Amino acid sequence: MASSSLGRRLVACLLNVSEARRKDLVETVAKAALYNTEGVRREGTTVLNIFNDYDYNRSVITIVSSIDSIREAILCACEKACGLIDMQTHTGVHPCMGAVDLIPIYPLGEEVRAEDCTKEALAVAQGLTERVQGTSAFLFGWADFPLQRGLAHRRKEMGWFKKTPDLRAIRADVGPQPQKRFGLTGVGAGPYVMNCNVTIDTQDVSLGRSIAKAIRESTPGGLPGVQVLALPHGGAVEIACNVESVKGTPPDHLTAGEPWPSFSIGGESYCHAPASLITARVAELAGRQGVSMKGTALVGFTPRDCRGLAEYALSQGIAEFWKEQRRIRM
Repeated sequence: MASSSLGRRLVACLLNVSEARRKDLVETVAKAALYNTEGVRREGTTVLNIFNDYDYNRSVITIVSSIDSIREAILCACEKACGLIDMQTHTGVHPCMGAVDLIPIYPLGEEVRAEDCTKEALAVAQGLTERVQGTSAFLFGWADFPLQRGLAHRRKEMGWFKKTPDLRAIRADVGPQPQKRFGLTGVGAGPYVMNCNVTIDTQDVSLGRSIAKAIRESTPGGLPGVQVLALPHGGAVEIACNVESVKGTPPDHLTAGEPWPSFSIGGESYCHAPASLITARVAELAGRQGVSMKGTALVGFTPRDCRGLAEYALSQGIAEFWKEQRRIRM
């Protein structure tokens, strides 16, 4: 899809909330990003997608707006989520710590700078803890100044990967010590992160973990920008990947096949591993153990598709685009 002036100041927030089994509740949260309390639509904001995962009991809501409007859209959705989701009764196989578990802000347009996204992320963290008393947040990426630690790093520090994190041992960056009802929310900004989940036909989670380790960025020979978990899912094992955009160009030995999608932020070039490469690597490693693939799912969109669809939705005045996208072919 061709670029337009409409897209030059767009940003995306892939809001992660700890609920998927009550889809009407998740839609209520999404609509709070789009409409004020009187039901009047916020101009220039759209929800492109709602991804619900029953086993994980986790949903990802893709909110896109201009950098000037994104803060209020996110905060209203978070207020609604915190009023409806109680972490004391939450169950699900995916790690999580907060009713609103993650608020990442990603630039989509050329006129959006890293500093702009950082400013909004910090304002959202502060605004959430002020509007919803008892909420607390940790910061990551560009918002974690000056260290700018990545999400996986900060989650490990906070105990996010533990089955039962000890909230009493956590010191939040913003707000009070985390409370059981709301938990702890990660708030940050950075280059776009795509979510790619590959399912293999086995119930052997240990096998899945060995595959996850092999493709993880931190492993020698792993894929740049790829952070991975292996989780039981629907009677199989899902290799759940956060695909971070990396600065510069991809390594030469990984460029055979589909090109790495690329974009720029403030004149800096970024790219990310294509889903086809991740799928092929998982299939190869699983195949060596006699295990076949079941499929690959993108949670939301690639950065390019996210911007293109947002430009279309906003130009057509479609706020609840998640209801329309199945019938629209871009």
